[in-house]
Amino acid sequence: MTIIRLSDSMVNQIAAGEVVERPASVVKELVENAIDAGATRVEIVTASGGKGLIRITDNGSGMTRNDLSLAIERHCTSKLTDDLLDIRTLGFRGEALPSIGSVARMTITSRARGADEAWKITVDNGRIDGPKPAALGAGTVIEVSDLFARVPARLKFMKTDRAEAAAITDVIKRMALAFPHIHFALSGSDRSPTDWPSTDAAGRAAQVLGREFIDNALEIDAEREGIRLYGLAGLPTFNRGNALQQFFFVNGRPVRDKALLGATRGAYSDFLARDRHAVLALFLEVPPREVDVNVHPAKADVRFRDPGLVRGLLVGSIRQAVSAAGHRASTEGGSGLASAFRPETSGWNGSGVQAGFGGSGDASSAFHSRPPANVPDWNRPLNGERSENGGFGETVQSGYAPSAAPSAEAAKEVPRFPLGAARAQLHENYIVAQTETGLVIVDQHAAHERIVYEKLKQGLSGQVPSQLLLIPEIVDLPEEDVDRLAEAAGAFARLGLQLEKFGPGAVAVRETPALLGEMDVQSLIRDLADELAEHGTSQMLEERLNAVASTMACHGSIRSGRLMKPDEMNALLRQMETTPNSGQCNHGRPTYIELGLKDIERLFGR
Repeated sequence: MTIIRLSDSMVNQIAAGEVVERPASVVKELVENAIDAGATRVEIVTASGGKGLIRITDNGSGMTRNDLSLAIERHCTSKLTDDLLDIRTLGFRGEALPSIGSVARMTITSRARGADEAWKITVDNGRIDGPKPAALGAGTVIEVSDLFARVPARLKFMKTDRAEAAAITDVIKRMALAFPHIHFALSGSDRSPTDWPSTDAAGRAAQVLGREFIDNALEIDAEREGIRLYGLAGLPTFNRGNALQQFFFVNGRPVRDKALLGATRGAYSDFLARDRHAVLALFLEVPPREVDVNVHPAKADVRFRDPGLVRGLLVGSIRQAVSAAGHRASTEGGSGLASAFRPETSGWNGSGVQAGFGGSGDASSAFHSRPPANVPDWNRPLNGERSENGGFGETVQSGYAPSAAPSAEAAKEVPRFPLGAARAQLHENYIVAQTETGLVIVDQHAAHERIVYEKLKQGLSGQVPSQLLLIPEIVDLPEEDVDRLAEAAGAFARLGLQLEKFGPGAVAVRETPALLGEMDVQSLIRDLADELAEHGTSQMLEERLNAVASTMACHGSIRSGRLMKPDEMNALLRQMETTPNSGQCNHGRPTYIELGLKDIERLFGR
């Protein structure tokens, strides 16, 4: 077989396959160029999801005639020195413009700052025309049209216009979050216009992710061994069904890194169900020589020199922030409760009568119909006694012994506490408490479940009890996995797992955590080895122990359907106020919702 040299056009198309995956890739590369050029305003216009038109306008430093000629050649860049390990710009490979020009019609018009004239160059699927004199005030305008029109094999893999437009919006969101001082404007025939004026980091987060995120976010700012992590991480109760609202930035570069996503799952594993995802915008500042951004031409992946350090910093910082938040829960519950009573969402008609209630909808018949039987007398004092059919008191379930619980009389004097004073129990599951600024409704089972769980976790923070195996379990593994497990043996020992090397290709397990009971030791050790190989550290054993503790907490907490005395309810509220993470249960659901007095008055038209 004869070896031939590929043509320049073929080389460019192959490069384009790596750099220009879809219209959003084009937008990303061009916006990065505008930011590197010092632009303070970037305008993006699209049509047909970017397949028909992409136009990027910026007020950056612009290019001279000679710069334009070089810019469309491969491996020509103004951003890279001789040191590939010291990259401080978004772009550096010199591949984007020639790659785009090889699969679309691209026109670049630019005027260098201080120059007397502008210049224009056109690249039509590899054919170059120009540079020619042009009219432009300042900066650069790049217009890309008919993307992949002459590469039908690539065009058929494009998604619908709406999906491609959404992907472009996501790219601009990430860029906007990374550079809040830049004004971004996004418009076109395939979308509603979006305008994000320059602001500070918090203001941009509110613009992109919404004011509700700011109200339900925790500030993160931590540093370890020269690596800094800062930004906003949402409360566990402020979560979503997918990870699309997780934004990561490394030295200002938006990235989609599997290691960071995995670390985030680990950080919230104690608070969220597996099918729920946190909302966050986190920034990592890493010395350039400690991170490799040249992993892939798209520059969306990075590789850290010490991934274990980065993972530990992210997991520890988020968990510490959530714990410091105490019993705080998201505001979504209260707003949802208020909206449920509004006429447009609750089914109430204009006269104040719920549609379908009382048959004909007549106010008189609806509100003066015969009351249901077995209704407790809610007007009598909260004295700890209960009527035959309702109220407060003990039922068949026992085992909740409050400490330092206030009396029923004292309970009337404690609305000043964050979660207030208990006033009623509804449906034998929900505690209604009065606060200084409104009311709180508490899910008694979920709240006590978290309290019990946190106590069990405290027991795991020291030396975890282990059980001795009658016959040591021998697990055969590759030699490199054995070495990794042996290095981590000390950490595993604190969690009740005693193992040691058993020759070059095996480990001997002598003790396992007592809390796990009977278990598949072979599977556990292999999973731990895989996690060490991937992340450099292993959180899995600790997570398994926490999962068992969570199950025990669920079965050992106050059950739904149990009647509680006033002292018990107030004791539960006081414990919630002093228990970390008590704003959500072990599965990420809120343990309470709060409704302000102003919201209550608004419901009654006051």
